[in-house]
Amino acid sequence: MAVELYNDGKHICLAFYDLVDEEHDHAVQSNQFLIVDNGHGALIDPGGNMTYNALLMAMQKYFPSRNLDYILASHADPDIIASVNKWFIASPCKVLISQLWTRFVPHFTTGRDITGRIEGIPDAGMNIPLGQCALKAIPAHFMHSEGNFQFYDPVAKILFSGDLGVSLAASAEAEKPVADFAAHVPKMAGFHRRYMISNKVTRFWAQMVRGLDIEQIVPQHGQRFVGKEMCGRLIDWIENQPCGIDLLTQDAYRIPA
Repeated sequence: MAVELYNDGKHICLAFYDLVDEEHDHAVQSNQFLIVDNGHGALIDPGGNMTYNALLMAMQKYFPSRNLDYILASHADPDIIASVNKWFIASPCKVLISQLWTRFVPHFTTGRDITGRIEGIPDAGMNIPLGQCALKAIPAHFMHSEGNFQFYDPVAKILFSGDLGVSLAASAEAEKPVADFAAHVPKMAGFHRRYMISNKVTRFWAQMVRGLDIEQIVPQHGQRFVGKEMCGRLIDWIENQPCGIDLLTQDAYRIPA
């Protein structure tokens, strides 16, 4: 079932929280997103083969897949883009992904020449025209991928944050906004300590996104953050978290006995 994050009649943002079968408890819960503006559409991080059929069917109520303009990929992990070959068949879409990962996308396809349908996002990010608006690809390098982007929707004032702000939850919980930030921190802490490369990077990110007008931060796994106060608390928390190489010692690099 789609959850409306924003809808003014012309511009719609939808989240799909329940497309990973709960019976597959070995698979990480993941969220997929659809943005529609004046008859044009973009999917953000549509996922792998596990989510493809359900997403294809669910989106038709709001936007026909045959008219899809873009797949916007935050990075190149399987839970982000492994279904890309099927989307190339079902729609005329182009894939926008970090220029570091454009040559990896064909590994998810059947070997056809699809180079004209893959566009590399430069490290500095870019504006992405969609209907009568322009989305922004925001640099998020090394959080957790070398070439990594978040996507900001200036109409809905939503930052689709990829793996930043992630929590691990079942889909029934994931579709609910975070209600108590302090109680939510333990659900995020372990993931961020391991998957964010360093506090130096997260401080740069925090300073950057404070320049955006943000009403929601919506990660690719788990619950979203709604309202300026809640988004601000997440930004402040991320800014002050030691993570990744900040926490490593020689003990992590020892030859097994």
